[in-house]
Amino acid sequence: MESTEPSPQPRPPLIQVQSVVKKYTRDTQVLTVLDGLSLTVDAGDFVALMGPSGSGKTTLLNLIAGIDRPTSGRVLVGADEVSAMSESALAKWRSRHVGFIFQLYNLVPVLTAYENVELPLLLTPLSRAQRRKQVELALSIVGLSDRMDHTPRQLSGGQEQRVAIARAIGTDPTLLVADEPTGDLDARSGEEILVLLERLNDEFHKTIVMVTHDPKAAAKAHRLVHLDKGVLEEDVRAAGSGG
Repeated sequence: MESTEPSPQPRPPLIQVQSVVKKYTRDTQVLTVLDGLSLTVDAGDFVALMGPSGSGKTTLLNLIAGIDRPTSGRVLVGADEVSAMSESALAKWRSRHVGFIFQLYNLVPVLTAYENVELPLLLTPLSRAQRRKQVELALSIVGLSDRMDHTPRQLSGGQEQRVAIARAIGTDPTLLVADEPTGDLDARSGEEILVLLERLNDEFHKTIVMVTHDPKAAAKAHRLVHLDKGVLEEDVRAAGSGG
């Protein structure tokens, strides 16, 4: 006898980019950076965006992260239509849902590692004791518990990027966006950062969207999305990554 139980509905993707066009006007010239691009990313995925300079990969990352808006089309993250939010709503949404990792770290030079990681948490309703717990946890995850009182100039480039990652994960965001996270590092430090991103994805189930030009960095991702001239050219899932 067949079961009458309804089969579980598949979960919608965490990120939905729907027919997005992004144009910039420079003087009288209109530049189309993204041209009707659609992409979905499941929760817990690790996606590398690759493509030549000017292909639109950083623009796509900024649209997903709510830093920029599409000219037309929609961007949804979870139940939120990011592309339709007001500036003030977007700022609140980003602080809660997105952790940013940049190529040049963007740490405040006069603050210690602890204070840099605490900075985004000052915008939350957490108490001082709760903030301390979050900061210490984040710094322990990136292996820098013994460096929390050091300023950026007392740290190596790799350690600075680890502080930046601790800052990105301190609020326990829904999504991590990384723009060339190893681009300013030597090979060894870059490898350590990639191993850390892998761990955040595997162990802590963080969804990661990463722009990179480095094939070694891209090889750590579950999916490789290749853009060219604002169009999705290729979307490949790595062997053995599931999904």
